Amino acid sequence: MSAAVSATKDVPFNAQLEEDLTNKGTNNKVVGEADRVPYNEDAEGTESEAEEDPKLELDLGPQFSLKEQIEKDKDDESLRKWKEQLLGSIDVSAVGENKEPEVKIASLTIICPGRPDHILPIPFTSDAKKSIFTLKEGSQYRLKFSFTVSNNIVSGLKYNNVVWKTGLRVDNTKKMLGTYSPRQEPYTYELEEETTPSGLFARGTYSARTKFVDDDRKCYLDTSYHFEIQKSWPKPI
Repeated sequence: MSAAVSATKDVPFNAQLEEDLTNKGTNNKVVGEADRVPYNEDAEGTESEAEEDPKLELDLGPQFSLKEQIEKDKDDESLRKWKEQLLGSIDVSAVGENKEPEVKIASLTIICPGRPDHILPIPFTSDAKKSIFTLKEGSQYRLKFSFTVSNNIVSGLKYNNVVWKTGLRVDNTKKMLGTYSPRQEPYTYELEEETTPSGLFARGTYSARTKFVDDDRKCYLDTSYHFEIQKSWPKPI
């Protein structure tokens, strides 16, 4: 899943199976032992960070400013054409000499068929315990990100979202968004459509942690929030 729990992931949250097991009086859980992570708001997301072996880190070499990258290998026609394709019509004189790319996540939009788009400005809310949105069980939805890139090319921008319910991790989504060059207009990226789980055990409040990082492990957003899955859509305010 992304912002909500997906019923189509490798480790699905099967509410009906959990309900059947509960009725039989067993203590078995739907979530596997590998995903039995105690909930700790201060430690949210640390297990995903621990999965990344520092020994596997790649040495990407020295960083160059955008101007330096354009000048570098300018006699190589294939590289020059690739850079032109990547950079487009960027005004190089406006980017300066900063070697560090800057990515600002402007908003996250929840798109549900037949319903108005729900735009979540970032930061989400000043009340960390308040649910910022509610989804109906068994409903289709997809997420759309809006972000800007400045200063330099950002390589390998990645989205990671971890979700917990009643102290157990029920979803861990990782998505490679790609490489982007600086420009004034915001980029948008839509994830694949997903379906929220349904059933008595699927309803309730979830906590989540969302991060955007690049290949250099530079983090551009790290935020935690709560949301709900309910039997019906919330009534308009």
